[in-house]
Amino acid sequence: MEQRIEREDHTEHQVDLGQVTRYMEVTEARENHVWGRIREPLKQSLAQLKQVFRDNGFTAYFRRHGQGHEIVYGPPRELRPSRLWVNLLLFVGTVLTTLAVGTLQAGHNPLNLLNWVHGIPFSVSIILILGSHELGHYFTARRLGVDATLPYFLPVPHPMTGTMGAFIRIKSPVPSKGALVKVGVSGPLVGFLVALPVTFIGLGMSRTVSLGEAQGGIQLGSSFVFWLLSLARFGSLPEGVDVMLHPMAFAGWLGLFVTALNLLPVGQLDGGHIAYAVFGRWRRAANWVIVAVLLLMGFFWLGWPFWAVLISIFGMRHPPPLDDITPLNGTEKMLAVVALLLLVLTFMPAPFGSVRI
Repeated sequence: MEQRIEREDHTEHQVDLGQVTRYMEVTEARENHVWGRIREPLKQSLAQLKQVFRDNGFTAYFRRHGQGHEIVYGPPRELRPSRLWVNLLLFVGTVLTTLAVGTLQAGHNPLNLLNWVHGIPFSVSIILILGSHELGHYFTARRLGVDATLPYFLPVPHPMTGTMGAFIRIKSPVPSKGALVKVGVSGPLVGFLVALPVTFIGLGMSRTVSLGEAQGGIQLGSSFVFWLLSLARFGSLPEGVDVMLHPMAFAGWLGLFVTALNLLPVGQLDGGHIAYAVFGRWRRAANWVIVAVLLLMGFFWLGWPFWAVLISIFGMRHPPPLDDITPLNGTEKMLAVVALLLLVLTFMPAPFGSVRI
């Protein structure tokens, strides 16, 4: 193919194409786009191109385009400094709301602040699980050179949880699909590893009751891992007997449930980051398949259609990594399998169904 290069007169925000053509057969260049085919060996040429754009002060996105490749570049985005007082204020608020809810779950009046000591087990447990999840994301992102904020906790005076969870903000582009997998799986994996002992210790403080005594409690479904932990603690329960969960065990249950929600392979959830890297050009179709499955799961729990609608409205699009070309390596594929295993272990079709607190 004959090489055709179109260039604008405004070169102050353009890279020197002479440097680019050493590693790429350029067929067209216009404004901040370059099209062509990166030379073989692809891995080495891609690494050199990344260095070229970095040396010229640009942020560059590399992606496949038909049978070739495309580079989109521009000046680095200015990153605003984080306001740590916001993180701290939300954290303190979450401590207060979870203490109040934990006190209520322990059977005490939360309006009497002296009773809040009874809310400590639930508050510490849920904040530990949520915090470890988000810090898993945070430290992995920072290790990979991604600018991320410390966790933002979300205090909500809900009588069941006291919080809507926590999140971190990714402020700079993720470098590769492999990095998406690592950042995506790190939070659920760390949160899961913390939720396991919290749940088991909480089950140790839980007790069995007759179904008549448990009337009025909230019925909870059971994931496979929660069922195993309950079986290890109580064995097979006789007919007419149920488990009254200690608030710490309920915090562990919530942590496992949050793990499953985050690992749904759709949109910008943790599982969505992994799905983006794994499914490639099939990711959009995969998103709609998952949304359709969630709608059908409404047969078990009406919350699933709500999540499907929420995801389809706000979370279907996913920002690309800087390098959308390099395939996942063996370790990254294994981490994706680990994420799928965690989803299987923690997912429950009917989150509200069998175990009472």
